Amino acid sequence: MKRQGDKELLIVRAFNAPMGLVFDAYTQPRLLKRWLLGPPGWTMVQCEVDLKVGGSYRYVLQDPQGNNMGWGGKFLEVDEPNRYVHTELFDQDWTGGETTITIEFVEVDGVTTVTQTVVYSSGEAREMALKTPMEDGMAESLNNLDAVLSEELP
Repeated sequence: MKRQGDKELLIVRAFNAPMGLVFDAYTQPRLLKRWLLGPPGWTMVQCEVDLKVGGSYRYVLQDPQGNNMGWGGKFLEVDEPNRYVHTELFDQDWTGGETTITIEFVEVDGVTTVTQTVVYSSGEAREMALKTPMEDGMAESLNNLDAVLSEELP
């Protein structure tokens, strides 16, 4: 995860899986529920995705104490399996307003690289987000995704 420009974050991760499967893992509830979990012990209690331009999504994670963390947004662009763009707003709005996220998928020799560009409402909002446990939670989830993709491969 690295800063880019005045108010962006760039997250890049490569997976040993075909692009179509990785795209599905990012957009299909049956797969999302298995990896988008954050720290150990958290579970996804709500996962709704209407993957189309103008469609929406809603995720709610629950920690072991029963506290919920929810967020959602709308899909602005969908170019399956190459990329999609969506808005994101957390229920507690700890990111200082709505963000716009572009997720791009590129496969070379069976390895799919996912590039996420997160655009915050301001540089201050980006810095506020970086002070949260977001980076650790995202790393844990992407490690989970790696395992799920391995399980899904023939």
